[in-house]
Amino acid sequence: MDHEQVAASLAELGNSHRLAIFRFLVKVGHGGVAVGDIQKELDIPASTLSHHIARMKSVGFIRQEKHSRTIICIPEYQHLENLISFLREECCAGIKIKD
Repeated sequence: MDHEQVAASLAELGNSHRLAIFRFLVKVGHGGVAVGDIQKELDIPASTLSHHIARMKSVGFIRQEKHSRTIICIPEYQHLENLISFLREECCAGIKIKD
């Protein structure tokens, strides 16, 4: 990841709704969950949820698959790992962290 990608990703997680959506997806697991189930669980209006999902998809935090009429949101764990690695390697280099 480069500096701009990291900044965009962190900005998307800086919104409380998007953070809640991503946390929920990560807890659900690799199989993902239907958009309707996210809406029910987090009580986010459909139009607002669509907006947040599109933003998260645009930076790579989630992907979507269509199963018949159901859209499944799947967390992109590798994107999260890349973000964490960038922060660890680029932002914390040379800093000794006390245990």
